[in-house]
Parts: sequence; structure tokens; C-alpha cells
Amino acid sequence: MGSTQNQRLLELRQLLQQASYAYYVLDAPMMADAVYDRLYRELQELEAQSPELITPDSPTQRIGEQPATRFNSVRHNIPLYSLENAFNQAELANWQTRWQRVAPEVKQFEYVCELKIDGSAIALTYEDGVLVRGATRGDGVMGEEITQNIRTIRSIPLRLHLPHPPKRLEIRGEAFLPLETFYQMNRDREQAGEPLFANPRNAAAGTLRQLDSRIVAERKLDFFAYALHMSEPSQQIASNSAPASEQLFQVPATQWAALDLLKQIGFRVNPHRSLCSSLSEVQAYCDSWSTERVNLPYLTDGVVVKLNSFELQQALGFTQKFPRWAIALKYPAEEAPTQVERVVLQVGRTGAITPVAEFQPVQLAGTTVSRATLHNQDRVAELDLHIGDTVIVRKAGEIIPEVVRVLLELRPAHAQRFQMPIDCPVCGQPVVRPEDEAVTRCINVSCPAILKGALVHWASRDAMDINGLGEKWIQQFLDRGLLHTVADLYDLTIDQLLTLDRMGQKSAAKLIQAIADSKQQPWSRVLYGLGIRHVGSVNAQVLAQNFPSAKLLSQAEIEAIAAIYGIGLEIAQAVYQWFHVPANQVLINRLETVGLQLEMTVAPQPVVQSTAIAGKTFVITGTLPTLKRDEAKALIQQAGGKVTETVSKKTDYLVVGEEAGAKLQKAQTLGISQLSEAELLELLKP
Repeated sequence: MGSTQNQRLLELRQLLQQASYAYYVLDAPMMADAVYDRLYRELQELEAQSPELITPDSPTQRIGEQPATRFNSVRHNIPLYSLENAFNQAELANWQTRWQRVAPEVKQFEYVCELKIDGSAIALTYEDGVLVRGATRGDGVMGEEITQNIRTIRSIPLRLHLPHPPKRLEIRGEAFLPLETFYQMNRDREQAGEPLFANPRNAAAGTLRQLDSRIVAERKLDFFAYALHMSEPSQQIASNSAPASEQLFQVPATQWAALDLLKQIGFRVNPHRSLCSSLSEVQAYCDSWSTERVNLPYLTDGVVVKLNSFELQQALGFTQKFPRWAIALKYPAEEAPTQVERVVLQVGRTGAITPVAEFQPVQLAGTTVSRATLHNQDRVAELDLHIGDTVIVRKAGEIIPEVVRVLLELRPAHAQRFQMPIDCPVCGQPVVRPEDEAVTRCINVSCPAILKGALVHWASRDAMDINGLGEKWIQQFLDRGLLHTVADLYDLTIDQLLTLDRMGQKSAAKLIQAIADSKQQPWSRVLYGLGIRHVGSVNAQVLAQNFPSAKLLSQAEIEAIAAIYGIGLEIAQAVYQWFHVPANQVLINRLETVGLQLEMTVAPQPVVQSTAIAGKTFVITGTLPTLKRDEAKALIQQAGGKVTETVSKKTDYLVVGEEAGAKLQKAQTLGISQLSEAELLELLKP
């Protein structure tokens, strides 16, 4: 690459970083999305031409190409202490009294109040201004290294906006799911027949621990920064003792200034913070947000109160568990009484029967609530629930309504005890409850409720991704008796679809085409679409990689399946049992007959050896401009080369595409030759 192109590459990176900062941190976009996309594509093309110039802080390097196999435990450079909790103003006043006993000479002080975001605490490490590590809080001393996932969060800069960054800087903050994102995730999971996330906090924590960073990127986590530290505790307050290389970076003297600096160097900082000169002002802030928080686009479960001066913080220090200079005032969960009118039963795609209490509507956390899950028979028995009871209801995590307790003293004389049924409420067949489970299930594979859930899941985005096949159409198919298994979808005709309500010729043709297109989905998606218990989309990919055909997986023993890292005995038993049900064996045969992809193969090609490639070992990383990875692999093998998954000293060439990850870095370290797609195709010529 010439100097002009090299300069353009640097300009593009800087411009895109500024645009991301303006969009995600300042909420003030500086360019249209189409312009950003065009510049991003230009950067990708330049980096593909010269992959040796790709840097970890490039905007193209946010999403890793390969799922991680595990998360490693790491020691935090600076421990992450938990906070002492207060639950009312009296406890807040007691905390002030305690820290004043430690520093009685302090008469003038300020507090900084910040909303306590309901997410997952994250520790970020920057070296020379570049993000090098992201880790979960863990126990505060040790956490899990999840850098690949952290890089997908757009509000976390890959490079700090600092002309002279310190050698190492530690950032602390909270990763969280915006409410609208959380609601959409649960709508998607409900449509797919998957368990709902209980609250955004659990969803955020679960997302951060996904092995596949592409899934993390899809869920669009956000991040608020709230603290920064130098790498050594002694350097946290002032920079005059720092090495000469760090003199240009001045650590703020107060928490308030630190928040301003965090925003300047590239982070989102919660705008709803307040500088208070007394505990009464703190109380006013807390009281205000106890009601106003329902209007926020994310969840907050309290207020964090910190002494503003870092010098005072250092003087006060820590107890064995908490910093003396900070406390979290937690808001109580809002509760309300209401009367249970009935209990209805829902049957999921796995046959699980869930009792749901329907009650007189009440207002909770800004929304009207009229129903709440009772989970299972054990929970019903624990509550001793009767229809007609007055119950206390609250929102678990301020999202999912739950019945907390029954007010026995208000039970009417006519109240009837609720009992789980012995027959399925949908198909009327007997239900079972395995000894080792709390869930009662319908095991009739022809149950309309199970079939409906299976069809919705089959058509979902992460499975067969059949565009236009929603729950309403599926219900009509079932009502007309057109579908009895997912395989029946592939026998539908346009004439049959035209008999449905509100279905026109054009819509029918599109849906038939979408169903036909789904036949090209890979074996891993088919496996996920089958809806086997405990098998999620990531587990399906792992299983498909280890058993590259339905035939091989159906013949596998439980021990062989369980031995795969990340699978385990519970999943292995579920997979084994599913493939040994005769009706499921018939289904697999039908899916093969109609043309579904039940194995991972590349069509064999005649071998035409190239003297330049014969006997050489290749590794492919990233997304190539025109070739799919399997196509590139087939071309290399056709020319007599070998393609492996791991970069090692035996690797001759690394073929580099867009969004190349750790393989590129390892290849650079080992001095392995790198090829763009164009260079590979040139090498392949006879």
C-alpha cells in the first residue's frame, strides 16, 4: 500500500471513531448512516488489501470471527469492591455518621449522586490508549476475561480520545440492556418457544458470557462508565508521582471531574447525576428518581452516593468488604394487592404446562399488570394459592410480574384451591411430571400447542429464518389441518395458501419462496430448529461441528455427546432421547426427502493441482469479499492444498478477509505469509 492509501486508511479510522463517539456517546450524529456505511466499507477494502496494517483498535475489529471455546479467569489490576446498601434515609444518615467518625476533621465536603444502573459491572484495561482487556467483576478480585464480547459494545471506545494516554488506564462501568432491546429479545424468545429472561440484568449477564461474540453484537448492549484509575493504587489520586511517560495525563481530583473526563475520552456517562453539598440534597435527588425512574429507557434499582474528593476517599479507605466513602441506596420493589380471578394454563412447544394467575388489574412500576406466571405446581403449593385469594404482586427486577404471597386473612369462604390438571388442557391427553423435574408436561407430539410452538420456533430467525411465516399464519394452517409436522411446510402450495384469510397471490408466492429458500439453511440451523430441549443456537453449532450430519448425531452415544466441551450430560441425554423417538426419526427422514441440509458438506470438485499451492497449508480468517469460506476451502483443496482451522508454525499462508480476529495477530507473530482473496485467486491460477 502506498503512502497515500496508508494515509487514507488512518483518516478513515479516525473519522469513523469520531462518528461513533458522536452517535453513541454524545447522541449527536455527525453523518448520515449511509455515509458511515460507505466509509466503513472503504476502510474494510483498504484493510483487506493490506491485512498487515489491521490494528486492534480499528472500527472493523469489533466482532470476532470465531466463537470462544471458554473464558479464562483473570486477576483484576485494581479490585472491584461491592458497595454497602442502605434502604432508607435513616440508614443513609447512619453511613454519614460512620465515615465522619473516621475523619472528624473534615467539615466541608460534597457528594456525587449517580443512578445505580441494573446491569453487570465491567472492568476495562487500556494500554497506551488501546483497549486490551475487558473482564467481568467476578468476586471483585478475579473475573472472567471477555474482551471479544466487550469489543462489540459500540459505546466502549477501542481507542481512547487522548493525544498522550497513560501507559495503563483502568475504567469501571456497567454494561446493560436498554429496555426496548430487552423487550424485543423476550418477544423473539417467546415466539421461538424459549424461556424468557427474567430481567435486563440477567439478560445482560447472560449475553456477556456468550461464547460467540456475534450473538453479543446482535443484542446491542450499552455501557455507562463511572470510574477511572491508574494501574497502581498509589497513582489513583494525583499524577505527580507517575513516571515521566505518564506526566501528560492528569488524574482528576474529584469524582465529578472524573465523570466529565470519561465523557471527553470517549465513554458514555449517565447524564442524570448530581453534585450535592448536603445529605438533604442527596435525599431530594433520591426521592425525585424514586418515581422518575419509570420514564428511563433502562432500569435503575437505586442511587450510588460517593464522596466527591478523591483525597478524602483515599483517607477514608475501605472496610473488609466496602469502601467507606460510597454507599448504594436501594429502592424497594413496588408491590400491590389484587384478587385472583382465575388460573389459566399455557402449553409451550416442549409440552411444559405453566399455570398463570389472572387478577384484577393493578399499577406497578408505571404499567398495568393483570397476570403473572405461577411457574409450576411446587410454587402453587408453596403459595397455597386459591382462586379468589387476595395476593401481593410485584415486578421481579421491575419487569416480570410475580405473585409474592397470599393474604390468608382475606381468603373468602368460597375460594377454591388450584390443582394442576392430569390431562393436557389443549389435547386432552394425560400429562406427566418426571421425578427429577418441577415441570408438568404434555408428551403428545401431536398436541396442537406443542406443534404450534414447534412451527414458530422452526421459522424463527436463528433457526430456518422463514421470512413472513408468523404466528397468525401458523394458527390458520393448524386450524385448516394443513400442518401436522414442520416437514409439512414444504408440501404447501400457493392454492392452499390462497384459502387463508387475508392472503393474496403475491403474499402467498413470497411465503412459498421463503419456505423453499429455507432448505438452504445449514445443518446447524436445522438442528436448532428441531427444538430439542436444552439445545440453543450456540450449542447446535457446537454439536453440528462435532457431528457433521444428522445420521452421525443420531448414532452417537450419550457419552460421546457429553464429552464435547460446553455440552455436558443434560444436553447429551436430551439429544440422545430425541433421536431415539420413532416419530422424530420419521421427521428426519421426511426433512431429508424434501431437501433440507442434514449434513455439513462441500460438493466434491475434481482435483487440479497448482504447483504453487500443492502441499501447502492454509488457514482462512474473516469474511472474504466474494467467496464463502467453504468455497475458498474447496478451491484450495482442489489445487492440492490443505486447509486447517488453527494457525501454527506449520501454516504456510493465512487468507485474510474482513473482520479478521486473533488468527491474524498470531500469524503476524509467527511471521506467516498473508494473502488477500485477490492474491489467493492469483496464486490458484494454473
